[in-house]
Amino acid sequence: MAFLFRRQFKRSHPFTIKEGDVKLGKLSRGSADDWLEQTSSTKETIGKNFDINKVFKISLALLLFMGIIIGRTAWLQVVKGSYYYELAEGNRIRVERLEVKRGVIYDREGRPLVKNSANFLLYFVPADLPKDSLARQAVFQKVSENLENLKPEDILNLLSEIKPGSLESYQPLFIADDIEYDKAMTLYLESDNMPGVVITNKTRREYNLYSLSLSHILGYTGKVNNKELAKFGSEYLPIDYIGKSGVENFWENEMKGANGKKQIEVDALGKEKKIINQEAGEDGHNLVLSIDVDLQKKLEESVIVTLRENHLNKACAIALDPNNGEILAMVSFPSYNNNDFAHGLTAEQYQKIANHPDQPLFNRCISGEYPSGSTIKPVIAAAALEENVINENTSFLSIGGIKIGQWFFPDWKAGGHGVINVRRALAESVNTFFYYISGGYQDFAGLGLERMVKYEKLFGLDTQTGIDMPGEASGFLPTEEWKQKTKGELWYIGDTYHLAIGQGDTLVTPLQVADYTAIFANGGSLYRPHLIRQVLNSKDELIGEVDNRPIKTNIISSKNINIVREGMRQAVTAGSARSLQSVPVEVAGKTGTAQWSTNKPTHAWFTGFAPYDKPQIVITILIEQGGEGSYTAVSIANEVLTWYFKNKVPLQKGD
Repeated sequence: MAFLFRRQFKRSHPFTIKEGDVKLGKLSRGSADDWLEQTSSTKETIGKNFDINKVFKISLALLLFMGIIIGRTAWLQVVKGSYYYELAEGNRIRVERLEVKRGVIYDREGRPLVKNSANFLLYFVPADLPKDSLARQAVFQKVSENLENLKPEDILNLLSEIKPGSLESYQPLFIADDIEYDKAMTLYLESDNMPGVVITNKTRREYNLYSLSLSHILGYTGKVNNKELAKFGSEYLPIDYIGKSGVENFWENEMKGANGKKQIEVDALGKEKKIINQEAGEDGHNLVLSIDVDLQKKLEESVIVTLRENHLNKACAIALDPNNGEILAMVSFPSYNNNDFAHGLTAEQYQKIANHPDQPLFNRCISGEYPSGSTIKPVIAAAALEENVINENTSFLSIGGIKIGQWFFPDWKAGGHGVINVRRALAESVNTFFYYISGGYQDFAGLGLERMVKYEKLFGLDTQTGIDMPGEASGFLPTEEWKQKTKGELWYIGDTYHLAIGQGDTLVTPLQVADYTAIFANGGSLYRPHLIRQVLNSKDELIGEVDNRPIKTNIISSKNINIVREGMRQAVTAGSARSLQSVPVEVAGKTGTAQWSTNKPTHAWFTGFAPYDKPQIVITILIEQGGEGSYTAVSIANEVLTWYFKNKVPLQKGD
């Protein structure tokens, strides 16, 4: 190399090189060597100026970047893989439900009380709606043109709650139901050109209201709400209907059935292209009620006539079989038409019914809590007999009431009833007798509060009866501790007296009164009152029957039951319910007049059973602000029992 360099330089102009400089002159060997050394030194210096630490930092940044990419990929494919898989499959394969028929309801004689009718429903699948805003607006406009009460902005408000791309966007979004046939057909034909719009045929309930009061018993179905969706999870979709009240609600699981499934392939517009797989569902079960429609109609008719004659508007009545707890009729008035709810009410229409001062949605038979009046006296008498506080011959002198200190506790009859025993006390509803046997008087010791409450609970008070309907109340029995805690007062002997005659803070439901009346009718057994007799499959084949065994038996001795029964019979033959002697069979019963306000009329009660020897029916009636039970309530019992034993019982004997 040195030779080549020297030859080249000899041909050019001579120059001299010094360290760090270039000049003209001759190049000596030593100078060349120095130049080469300098060149070598310069190369070495250039290599050292490239810092190796920068390579490490760049590599670290690349690794970090790759780690982020790998982590994100793992998150999307592993953690969220199933989520995005479902979204992706939703663009091609969908699973749709095959809706089954809801079970129907019959009365005890097989008469249908409800049927399923066609109901056209419109819903959107938000994920399938056009992505283009103009195309989407055109769809909304087309839908609103066919549905007068629905505006495009209403649809936008509904969709604003759905997050695009979420699983919820693939769920049906309810838009409207109860669509007229012509409009439904128009929307159905046009839906092929409207992505995400589905018109379908669901069933709607049509109730055969032989009597309007059946609405409280049957209840109604309505569109499932958000609270119900959260409670029942995947069992329902936002376009489904669910039992809202009455039998429809309580027996929802039996009647709704099990929906089938259909796996389909859809196109880019979300429309079905072909069926991949299909699983059949199972129709809901049918129910046979214990209700007798004929008796229901008669009981309702009698209640309405009595209310009109007395310028009243609130009452309830129950008829049940004392031998098994089956409800034969149940009337609560005023009532409502459950078909209005099944068809759908506007918010204004619903509020008008819900806020009505007479509370037509309120089932007074099972949810109303009232002072019992004298209808509680058979229970108090039975407790005193069972605890040997009295026997059937124990007598007291009624002179119009008793006085303790400055307080006077009256009988309803001025001057009193004379010498009375337990049978006559029940027949004439003598308060003095029940003051004695409950709280005692002078040297006679009564039951006392604790034993009274104990027996009232044995007869089913202060708790729900367990009827197969929602919304049952428990009633209430006061205690010393309750009064001290809530009122800050001690318990006085007068409180015990009031409890014994069904006044004060005691509260019962009409159903509870009917249920414990049945104990005296059947000889000592407590049954769970119920509305369902049988469960059938969709072909009306028997699946099961309701258990009619008693909850409790021999609550008190048969001897003491019979003593109370005799007193209730004397109430008809010589006491406060003498007008019932015109009924074709022997009746036993107890009237009641319950104070509940200082400036409003009393509630009127009657509860009883017939025939006396072999009871087939218990009837309990409450007229709010009806005055004397021996007048308004007994008149209904008289008319209904007379009709029943002239018309229904002969038919039953001939079966």
